[in-house]
Amino acid sequence: MKSYIVVLALACTFCLLFAGCVTPETPPDAGATVEIIYTNTGQMPMLLATDQIDGYIVWQPFVAVATESGIGKVAAYTQDLPPDRIWEDHTCCALVTQDAMIEENPELVNVMSGLFIVADEYITKNQDRTAEITAQWLFGGGEMTFGDVSVNSVDVLKASLPTMKFTTEPSDKWIASNHKFIEAEKDLGYITGPLKDASPEEAEALLFDFGPYTAARSMVENRSFVTPEKVSKAIGLGYLPSDHDAQIFVLVKEWKYFEDTYGITLKPRTETVGKVDVADLIVNGETIAEVKLVRGEGGAQLMTLMASDAIQFADVGTPPSISAIDKGTPIKILHPVQTEGSGFVVSADSPVQDWNSFIDWVKQRTAEGKPLKIGSPLKGSIQDVQLKYALQDSGVVVKEA
Repeated sequence: MKSYIVVLALACTFCLLFAGCVTPETPPDAGATVEIIYTNTGQMPMLLATDQIDGYIVWQPFVAVATESGIGKVAAYTQDLPPDRIWEDHTCCALVTQDAMIEENPELVNVMSGLFIVADEYITKNQDRTAEITAQWLFGGGEMTFGDVSVNSVDVLKASLPTMKFTTEPSDKWIASNHKFIEAEKDLGYITGPLKDASPEEAEALLFDFGPYTAARSMVENRSFVTPEKVSKAIGLGYLPSDHDAQIFVLVKEWKYFEDTYGITLKPRTETVGKVDVADLIVNGETIAEVKLVRGEGGAQLMTLMASDAIQFADVGTPPSISAIDKGTPIKILHPVQTEGSGFVVSADSPVQDWNSFIDWVKQRTAEGKPLKIGSPLKGSIQDVQLKYALQDSGVVVKEA
């Protein structure tokens, strides 16, 4: 009851806050304008290096790409954006599954949840090793090149991972952060279904099922997992090419450690360097299921794959999951896998040191007739919402390319 009251109060506050997303309380400064350009995340460093944009907001590791290569610097991490650090510990990626999996294979879902719990614990204690594994999986462990600039992928990942919080706990703060994004997505017109008029309690019933997390947490602490029934059909696990999804990479590459320590693992079918496409889910020495590791390019794409039953689990952002649930996709968010992990980058030679000096630069460039161009991921993404709200809170007019 206490948790519900807290969430209700926060949700009411967020409703008031996000009213400013449409009509800010502070009238926009006519001399302050920013142009947002939607682009592929992998292209952002190149666009910044070649002066086609003046900055970008994105998830890791592309924030660290800018700082490690010297082409950019961080004006603010997303948890520090205005107003008043409302995004601290903000929701990001989570483990999501189909309602049918929970109903028909509850023990298997519990094990999958357990895998992410132990993977997060491993990442927290072994960040250098995680950086090596992730760099190999995503970038072949070599150099990343953007125009005339190259940077070592392992160095990038070592700089990136500490900016995230790898946690699976569905805390009150994390739940409240999801309510915040629901309000943001309403303002953007992305929430039009049952979540639009749902109370916080009704929304949580639609979005979450924390039962598997509770069961998995207990089994992890006791180092004793219930062996699920074998599954004849291959299971699809979707992920994105980001270190936010490092749980999957370490589970597969360090499969022996997880088997020896917890009795659960994802053993690769073939021992190769870098990306793996197929692994076996093994519990207490028994092969339970073939798991296909499906790489997507965006959360919306993974939600489409889940709706068509091409995948049954996903390590994916909560906003696309929320949108999918609102549209009737029968899925549930089980728990977070990490929070934060995004940042706002500007060119290295800009006069920017923090958010306030960025706003000064915005005004200067607009007065010169050269409004700043800022790259952003998919419209309605976590980062897009956060940037727009921060700009409008600062009295800046936002134009979309």
